[in-house]
Amino acid sequence: METCYFCQKGILEEKKVTVDFRWGNKLIVIEEVPAKVCNECGERYYSPEVSREMDKIAIEGKKDRVIEVPLTKLSGIEISP
Repeated sequence: METCYFCQKGILEEKKVTVDFRWGNKLIVIEEVPAKVCNECGERYYSPEVSREMDKIAIEGKKDRVIEVPLTKLSGIEISP
């Protein structure tokens, strides 16, 4: 069993996840990504091969389909110094 490096208490579980991958000003949603996910904090770990494949998908602009994503801004809240 592998322990989470981030929270130091969770156990990593093999899962398939959906990744909101940002590359420059593009947002690409990649489904069925193999990852190790912490069962405590949710931190995700990707193998080098998976990371390279996600970069390749983003660079090439590969897509299986296009979805519409609503975008809005949070306003009316000020940050105090």
